[in-house]
Amino acid sequence: MNVRNLKPSKLIEDPNRVLTLANIISMLRGLSAIPIIYTLSRPDWNWMAAVLIILAALSDSLDGYFARRANEVTHLGKWIDPLADFIVTISVMLYLSIADRFPFWYFLFYTIRHAMIAGLAIYFLNYKITILNSNWWGKWAASITALSVFLHIFEFASLPWLKPATIYSGAGLLVISMLKYFKDFYIAHKKHRAQ
Repeated sequence: MNVRNLKPSKLIEDPNRVLTLANIISMLRGLSAIPIIYTLSRPDWNWMAAVLIILAALSDSLDGYFARRANEVTHLGKWIDPLADFIVTISVMLYLSIADRFPFWYFLFYTIRHAMIAGLAIYFLNYKITILNSNWWGKWAASITALSVFLHIFEFASLPWLKPATIYSGAGLLVISMLKYFKDFYIAHKKHRAQ
């Protein structure tokens, strides 16, 4: 038997673990909302807000990378990763909305949409049905929303059309993503009732 052709068995970690590097990165990203809003409240520190927002965006890629590389994809991580993104995004949007620098209707729509999807996901968990996978429409919507928030923090006078373009395209993608989630919930509900 050729020993070189043997592949080591993949170590399967406990998905119930809490303290993993990926989960810690996600938690820190959620907490980064505090220094981001503090730096936004000081006009002379807006450059620092930009740095913190970019670091938060990079950490969103890093936690997934470390979770997959170390084979530490956990149940908590599947919840805490999107929750951290949500906390940072709505915190910054709310601050900007109060400061009249961001459309309040978008903040409200974004928050209600997420609350509805999370509520349905928790409802289905009661029946041992897990629907946690994000769809591509939602990922694009999140990216465009983040870009829109960034554009509302920093003025780009040469591109006045860019802010409304990101707002309305982000809203459209959020609607499509929400309908896709509702379709997934409906299919899961039908399967559950058929059992």
